[in-house]
Amino acid sequence: MSATANEWTRCEWTLPGGMVPLIVGRPHQFRWLHGLIQAILILNLLDAVLTLFWVRTGLAEEANAFLQLVVNEHAVAFVMAKTTVVALSSLLLWKRRYHPLAVIGLFVAFIVYYCLFLHHVRFAGFLLPYFLF
Repeated sequence: MSATANEWTRCEWTLPGGMVPLIVGRPHQFRWLHGLIQAILILNLLDAVLTLFWVRTGLAEEANAFLQLVVNEHAVAFVMAKTTVVALSSLLLWKRRYHPLAVIGLFVAFIVYYCLFLHHVRFAGFLLPYFLF
């Protein structure tokens, strides 16, 4: 599978009934996908900082059992571990961006982190009247 910058890259999958060409990737689509990865990294960092804030103030607990001990004992290690895992995963998916499943994975990651961000905003909105009054 080789393609020039002006051609579409094709990923051929064999499905019942024959070969089905799945067209993935134009240069302008990859620029857009690169922006999606940047949004994932920013939302992940916001999730880490806000989680750290909620846990340190005693208003919430870390849902991930693996990171629960780290968030309580080592704040910097928590943020570094969380951002490193997501950054390396995003890099892997970016390198596989010509494959449709990698693109789907990036969209799923974005949706998950966007929903987590909305959860943080909802939680802050719920607590805001208690801090103001």
